[in-house]
Amino acid sequence: MHKRNILILPAIVLLVGATACAPRQPRVATPQPAPPPVETARENTPPPPPPKPTPPPPVARVDEAQPVVRPTEDLLAAKSLDDLNRDSLLKPAFFPVDAYELDDAGRAVVSANADVLKQYPTWMITIEGHADERGTPEYNLALGERRAIAAKNYLVSLGVSPDRVRTISYGKEFPFDPGHDEAAWAKNRRAHFVITAK
Repeated sequence: MHKRNILILPAIVLLVGATACAPRQPRVATPQPAPPPVETARENTPPPPPPKPTPPPPVARVDEAQPVVRPTEDLLAAKSLDDLNRDSLLKPAFFPVDAYELDDAGRAVVSANADVLKQYPTWMITIEGHADERGTPEYNLALGERRAIAAKNYLVSLGVSPDRVRTISYGKEFPFDPGHDEAAWAKNRRAHFVITAK
């Protein structure tokens, strides 16, 4: 029995020694969840707001319409009366022989002049009545006066105040064209518009 114990003892020592010297199994790490990604400052900043739409310009109602100011208005304000009349926006109306009623062409001219006078409400004008050289001085003065009055009456009917318009007749005294033929006479039978105050 004692001999058996001697044999068992070395076997136990060997077993214990083998277990103690045996290579250890590495520890298996328990899987951990991945940490959340590091957020940059950009991701934390909210996106910029969208640009505000530009409102459309207000539409003027017809009863709120303002007069159109043309670039030439400042230039005209600086001009003298002589310069305004030399390069006048107001055109003459012409008449047939021995007539003082406006025809279609004459009415179109006076209508365009009325539009100009409405744009420049401070202007005062004189309408000069003219005739050609034929006929007596008395006849031509009377015809010139009727032509000037016809042009004034049509202007007033288009909305120009009669207080802004004066008339005068010069008969045959101041012709546009000094010639002695029908081409010259046709230019001289006219109602001539002159700006007298601005």
